[in-house]
Amino acid sequence: MTFSQDCLQNQAMLITGGLGAIGKVVVRELLAHSARVAINDIVPEEGGKKWVQAAGYPAKRCIYVPVDVTTAQGAQTLVEKTLEAFGSVDVALCHAGMAQSCSILDYKDEDWDRMLRVNLRSAFLVAQAAARAMVAQGIKGKIIFTSSWVQDTPWPDITPYNVSKSGMKMLMRGMARELAGKGIRVNSIAPGIVAVGMAKRQWDNEPDYRRRAEKAIPLGYMQPPESVADAFVFLCSPASDYMTGTTLLVDGGCSLYPMD
Repeated sequence: MTFSQDCLQNQAMLITGGLGAIGKVVVRELLAHSARVAINDIVPEEGGKKWVQAAGYPAKRCIYVPVDVTTAQGAQTLVEKTLEAFGSVDVALCHAGMAQSCSILDYKDEDWDRMLRVNLRSAFLVAQAAARAMVAQGIKGKIIFTSSWVQDTPWPDITPYNVSKSGMKMLMRGMARELAGKGIRVNSIAPGIVAVGMAKRQWDNEPDYRRRAEKAIPLGYMQPPESVADAFVFLCSPASDYMTGTTLLVDGGCSLYPMD
C-alpha cells in the first residue's frame, strides 16, 4: 500500500457504480485504508449484499444501497442512506458509467440519451445531493468524478462517451469554482485504457482495436485497475487537500498525443 492503512479513517464515503469491474477494486482499496463506504449500484439488493459479505467487508464500515442514481430521488436516497449509516458524507465518488462502441453514423438517439443519462446526469445528481448534505453539516468534503483521458482526446467509435466525459470535466470545474468558498474540493480522475470490461474484451478479441490501442499507450501495456484505485485513495486522502478543479490523469500517457 502506498499510503498508511489508516489514512482514510473516519471518512464516510459513497461510491456509485461500486460493483463494476473497476468499482470493486476501488471499494476494496478504500476499505483497506480504513474508510467507511456506502456502495451504490443497480445490482438487486440481495446480490449486492451477498457480494459484500463474500468479500468479508465489515458490516459497520460497508453498506450496499441499490438505487437508480440517474433520478434525483435515487441520488437523494443514496445520500440519506449514507447519512443514516455513518452520520456524514465526507467524500462522494461519482463513478457510475457505461460505454458503447458504435460508429457515430449508426448511433441511435435513444443510446445517446442513455449514455448521457448514466454517465453525466447521474454524476451531477449525486454530486449535487452530496454537496447539499456537506453544506448543511458544515463539512469541507470532497467530490470526485471518474472521467477519462478521452475527455480531451477523441477516440473513434465512442463519440457519445467522449462527449459525456468532456461534459463531466466542465461539471467538475464549475462545481469546484462554486463550492470552493464552502471548503468543498471537487476533482476528477481520468484513467486510460483499463484492463477490464469492454476495453479488455476488445483487446482480447478484436485485432484492429488491439493494434490501435497498443499504439495509443506510450507505456506499452493496458492499465491495471489497481492504479485507478490508488488515484482514488490519493484524492480522498489529506494529501490532496489543496487540490480542486483538477483532472488527475492516470492514463499511461494516452493523453500525451492523439493516436489512431
